[in-house]
Amino acid sequence: MSYFPKGYGGQRRSPEEVKRDGWREQGVLAVSVDDHRLTWPERELVEQLGTKLYGPRPAEEVRHG
Repeated sequence: MSYFPKGYGGQRRSPEEVKRDGWREQGVLAVSVDDHRLTWPERELVEQLGTKLYGPRPAEEVRHG
């Protein structure tokens, strides 16, 4: 007999399923600024909200050469 405690074994949910369930069950929204499903104005809104709530993101390192 094989017994697994709750939360062990079975299928692991994809990140998209976790985000969708978080939104539906708890009203928590997890969205990437780089999500290809968003239009440019939507990405800008996400960027502005993130900056307002959590501060600016670190600048990306630019390599030359």
